[in-house]
Amino acid sequence: MKNKAVFLDRDGVINEVIYHKEMGIIDSPFTVEQFKLLPKVAEAINIFHDLGFRVIVVSNQPGMAKYHFSIDVFEKIREKMNAELKKDDAEVDAEYYCFHHPYATVKKYKKICNCRKPKPGMLQKAAEEHNIDLSKSWMIGDGITDIAAGQTAGCKTILIGRMKCDLCKIMEDEKVKPDYIKPNLYKASLIIKTQERG
Repeated sequence: MKNKAVFLDRDGVINEVIYHKEMGIIDSPFTVEQFKLLPKVAEAINIFHDLGFRVIVVSNQPGMAKYHFSIDVFEKIREKMNAELKKDDAEVDAEYYCFHHPYATVKKYKKICNCRKPKPGMLQKAAEEHNIDLSKSWMIGDGITDIAAGQTAGCKTILIGRMKCDLCKIMEDEKVKPDYIKPNLYKASLIIKTQERG
């Protein structure tokens, strides 16, 4: 009997994305202090577990490749995420991260890989290691790359965020279409709950 999973992107789904004023970019948190869980994330994760899903983080994290933070900071951010979830009796079952970037400043991370979304490598690896049926699983993310990775892997998909006309056009051009669009992870969890329980 195969398992089913809800795959979650991290930044913008589990935690807030940060406006880095000095660089003029919106990106992942670069420090432990900047990491903040979004509302009702733990509740959503517990709904997924109650429905029998494994909850697995699959996230592109090229920050080290771009000299934004060290591996030590990355690990401390992970620890904070898990500690914050634990406060509300929630946890993720596994985490997969891609540190690569095709234009990385740090040489060891500069490569074109199969794990960086929109490629489905992280989902496929997780499926192999956790005996997951991808056709019964979901990918939830806030970007087109998340939805593309989920579609390619054979999952149903939910885009977190509000639909913008420019995003519509890009998705149309890329032939990427989420099954649902919801404003946050908790609302996404209710869609999956409805689907699972009819």
